[in-house]
Amino acid sequence: MSAKLVPQSARTLVKVFKMFGFTVSKRRPGDHIAMRKSGAIRPLIIPDKKDIPTFIILNNIRTAGISREDYFKALEDI
Repeated sequence: MSAKLVPQSARTLVKVFKMFGFTVSKRRPGDHIAMRKSGAIRPLIIPDKKDIPTFIILNNIRTAGISREDYFKALEDI
């Protein structure tokens, strides 16, 4: 059974997605953080806020192509 998604900070999400090979792009669209990975269809866009809503986290997990279980394992490793 998978855990429940809860809001996270942008700093935490950047650390999680770096574990999966994403890097912070030089492009900085306003108050958002763009992350890229070679071979990814599109970049991940993370609002630079303290509490990111769960629907944005879920969309970025899907875009990154990682499972919820892998996401929660990465959160534990931080």
